[in-house]
Amino acid sequence: MDTVHQGDDDDGSKGVYHINMVDEVTQSEFIGATEGISEAYLLPLLEKLLETFPFVILEFHSDNGSEYINFLVVEMLNRLLIKLTKSRSRKSNDNALVEGKNGSVIRKWIGYGYIKQEHADKLNTFYFGCFNEYLNFHRPCAFATSVTNTKGKIKKVYKTEDYQTPYEKLKSIPDSIRYLKKGVTFTQLDIIAASRTDNQMATLVQKESDRLFNQITTDIKSL
Repeated sequence: MDTVHQGDDDDGSKGVYHINMVDEVTQSEFIGATEGISEAYLLPLLEKLLETFPFVILEFHSDNGSEYINFLVVEMLNRLLIKLTKSRSRKSNDNALVEGKNGSVIRKWIGYGYIKQEHADKLNTFYFGCFNEYLNFHRPCAFATSVTNTKGKIKKVYKTEDYQTPYEKLKSIPDSIRYLKKGVTFTQLDIIAASRTDNQMATLVQKESDRLFNQITTDIKSL
């Protein structure tokens, strides 16, 4: 998981923060927004994001940021029976998957421009209303296959047939039903996946994205 900051204003005012959680096995991804990264703002969002995953979370991996490496987060994770691990200093590849998703998902859809902290609720309406569903049930991800050449060198290749949505990847895991949280079934998840086609979901997300930025732009112009 990682934090993505939406920049500072010219007067030094901090922008909104995006919290990005990505599962390393299925690439399931859930994003939320918060006004700040103090415990009052961050802890409720972290717990909400963790609860949104349909399967049991075993480990919580972050960089060395103090917003995650502290007693309050440890207390929450202990209560949820989740192990905390962190990246090694100066080893950026330790958190490579979520760093890549920060760029290919959050920056692609939200951009780099400054967004005021007070717009966190609007962003969460977008994220939890449709965007997280789109990411997990309708957006294919590339999954690598390791191939060893004649010289013994291992190379990662991405075959066309290995592109799957995170939900499809989850269902492809042998005996995957045993990893679902209590009360969650594939029947329930199949209904969500089949409620819209990929194109219908993409159209909805684009429409809601336009609505989001129209609201943000209107608020800026009214100041």
